[in-house]
Amino acid sequence: MPLISLSEIHKTYREPGGGELRVLRGISQEIEAGETVAVVGPSGCGKSTLLNIIGTLDTPDSGSYVLDGEEVSRCAPERLAALRGGKIGFIFQLHHLMPQCTVLENVLLPTLALKDRPDSKAARSRGESLLASVGLAGRLDWKPAQLSGGERQRVAVVRALINAPKLILADEPTGALDEKNAESLTGLLLELCQSTGATLVMVTHHPAQAARMSRTLRLHEGRLAS
Repeated sequence: MPLISLSEIHKTYREPGGGELRVLRGISQEIEAGETVAVVGPSGCGKSTLLNIIGTLDTPDSGSYVLDGEEVSRCAPERLAALRGGKIGFIFQLHHLMPQCTVLENVLLPTLALKDRPDSKAARSRGESLLASVGLAGRLDWKPAQLSGGERQRVAVVRALINAPKLILADEPTGALDEKNAESLTGLLLELCQSTGATLVMVTHHPAQAARMSRTLRLHEGRLAS
């Protein structure tokens, strides 16, 4: 059974002038557990919309979405929140770290939203271990403003992994980084997903980064093609 199964997903937005913008037009796709998938396409083609639907942050107008054997469209809001907290990790172009919190506190924030919270000592130990794996063992008590851009984004990667999700969704995670840091972060993300068994779906406009994934999906005029 695939981890992600999308069938005939449609999404249309109302424009301010009263018109309609058809963004997704019958998206059907399956993604297996452990895959690393790049989603590419021109700006404004709906890549982020697709990622938001997969992440249950947005809902399609019609179609079926099954995540890890569960029909998402039939889930109540409380269940959707539980799915996001327990099975999905998010990484965005901007790190969205809490400026008043330390590096370790930022990493541990997603654990607070879990219905069955892990033991605080166990969560802290996992956070410290993950931060050490990305070269930030000496930054646990630092604030985001004290970090470089690449370091802040590494913290965001660790935060996405702290709850051991089955799925990592990354929306242009290297868009604000220079080429060297972008390549480094992509490699790091792939290594961490491989070591944890997480599935990665990453929106990117960098062909070199897309080429490092196990496969690439191109979104064009509301439809996906491999």
